[in-house]
Amino acid sequence: MKLKIRDLYDLSHTKAAEYLEKFEYPWQALTGISDLIVAIGNTLPASEYDHPAENVWIAKDATVFATAYIGGPCIIGHRTEVRQCAFIRGSALVGDNCVIGNSTELKNVIIFDNVQVPHYNYVGDSILGYKSHMGAGSITSNVKSDKTLVVIKNEGENILTDRKKVGAMVGDFVEVGCNSVLNPGTVIGRNSNVYPTSCVRGVIPENSIYKGKGNIVTKK
Repeated sequence: MKLKIRDLYDLSHTKAAEYLEKFEYPWQALTGISDLIVAIGNTLPASEYDHPAENVWIAKDATVFATAYIGGPCIIGHRTEVRQCAFIRGSALVGDNCVIGNSTELKNVIIFDNVQVPHYNYVGDSILGYKSHMGAGSITSNVKSDKTLVVIKNEGENILTDRKKVGAMVGDFVEVGCNSVLNPGTVIGRNSNVYPTSCVRGVIPENSIYKGKGNIVTKK
């Protein structure tokens, strides 16, 4: 299965490109997101970005509803919408042309350009690729119930992450159906779809349709 950053993401669609190039696998990049955002934020031009709070940068052409909460460190990209009651807890690098929807919560994430998490989503300790979309109510679960370290399960191989918190690594152009749960350490390859109300774990190949456990078909 293709698990590497270069397999999942087109790095031309994120401000984190130079940072992500340092790693082989995406979950390795989760630890340094806060420092990355501060470093990038301090280089952003004041002509393009407002700086309303410590370690928070919001593009002047972004739309942020008054009821949204944005905690630092955080960058909100150009033309992105942060809608009613969104809760950005911090360590969120949000790209251009994104939708962070009503009651959506973000924490320790890299959100590529043109991503939509528009309705009641939780995304934590995760990376969402270019033009990926999470249907209403779909979430990333980032902590195992027994609180042990997250393992990436890939065709009988167990890949240690050495992290207690790992959400989902979602490739470019992925569609996640409504009310689905992406369990800790889920990796979804480019151009794949997840059926609504799915409970997903492990690695889903690129160009696939996840219909349920043991029922994954290749797109035609």
